[in-house]
Amino acid sequence: MIRLFDFSLRLNGFPIKKAKVELDRIVNLSEEEYALFLENKKKEIVDFHLKNNSFYQKLVGNTDIQNWEDLPILNKQNLQKPLDERLSNGYSKKNIYLNKTSGSSGTPFVFAKDKYSHALTWSSIMMRFGWFGIDFNHSYQARFYGIPMDFIGYQKERIKDFMTHRFRFPVFDLSDEILEKFLEKFKSKKFDYINGYTSSIVLFAKYLEKKDIILNKVCPTLKACFVTSEMLFETDKKLLEKQFGIPIISEYGASELDLIAFENSKGEWQVNSETLFVEILDENDKVLPYGEEGRIVITSLFNKANPFIRYEIGDIGILDEKSTPKKPILKKLIGRTNDIAILPSGKKSPGLTFYYVTKSIIEDDGNVKEFIIKQTHLDTFEIEYVAEKELDSAQIQKIKDAIDLYLEPNLNFTFTRKTVLERTNRGKLKQFKSHL
Repeated sequence: MIRLFDFSLRLNGFPIKKAKVELDRIVNLSEEEYALFLENKKKEIVDFHLKNNSFYQKLVGNTDIQNWEDLPILNKQNLQKPLDERLSNGYSKKNIYLNKTSGSSGTPFVFAKDKYSHALTWSSIMMRFGWFGIDFNHSYQARFYGIPMDFIGYQKERIKDFMTHRFRFPVFDLSDEILEKFLEKFKSKKFDYINGYTSSIVLFAKYLEKKDIILNKVCPTLKACFVTSEMLFETDKKLLEKQFGIPIISEYGASELDLIAFENSKGEWQVNSETLFVEILDENDKVLPYGEEGRIVITSLFNKANPFIRYEIGDIGILDEKSTPKKPILKKLIGRTNDIAILPSGKKSPGLTFYYVTKSIIEDDGNVKEFIIKQTHLDTFEIEYVAEKELDSAQIQKIKDAIDLYLEPNLNFTFTRKTVLERTNRGKLKQFKSHL
């Protein structure tokens, strides 16, 4: 059988064979050898950009760089300038991989990777999926993602889906009629795995629960389900495991970097230490020890086209105390820095707290399918939800009491029932949004 996936990468100029050999070499280093590899790589990538990238030279300025910690923190705002001003010498739009971030953090930008570093990204993704018996060249993917709605963009994605052996379920309309059609596809096609946005996959699982159907009974070829781009709550994970009958694996990544962390077979979120270097910093840019919560800052060790050195991704997290340089474990991903609710008392609370609290009450009877929370003023929140029937006053009172208890009293809430919730143009659902 032709290895279509590898072939499509090679066709686009990505040296996938060479990348797989290098990745294999890095994975097999001992802890001692890895520590040396990491120091060399960090030095090499900084030296390269200081010599060949005027954008990075300006960012560093005249600072005397003695230590890694002296290097500036790169943020998304720094990167919101034309790509031509950020490319390294020797790179142009002709010899790079070009893409743009989804803008889920509110600050989208265009980025570049050199072709070798992009090939390494794919090698690292393929290796991790391989932990669960998935081979991109042969395994058939059920893909829950958005799709461009313009004719050319739509056709392009469909061709890409064909080349990469996947079938796409667009997530913009997830009404029961559409979910029934999804189910029919699972009955007629031999899917090996599911991959896509958490919220839409969870919605499909709720539909199956209502119909009392276990997915791998109707589609016995299914091996695993990989969820990405949105938080996977523990209760949702249990629901997915129950309704799908297969392992549920969480990944955390960023298009401009790579896969950042991927759940291994022990259920740990193993950080990608082959192509990235991840640090956790406090508000004064000091590196925190394992076990402490702070801002996630990431260095791309191979990307020469566009510097991502000590790049603040906009997320807050904790590395586990049992991490080692070669095998860091992400203990917790707390959410994005821009998803913080500021309350009248001055208290700051991750927006997801509202979501957790509300979710735990709403979920009981399965009436509410999904919801989002928007903060419009310091003391005012709007909850938009999709449900078969309106929330009654007793349910609303229960939510208000819980929020009084977990956050603070005297907050105002309005509840609006919708037929469909607004998703981003990629099809993601933003669970909490502050308009302050």
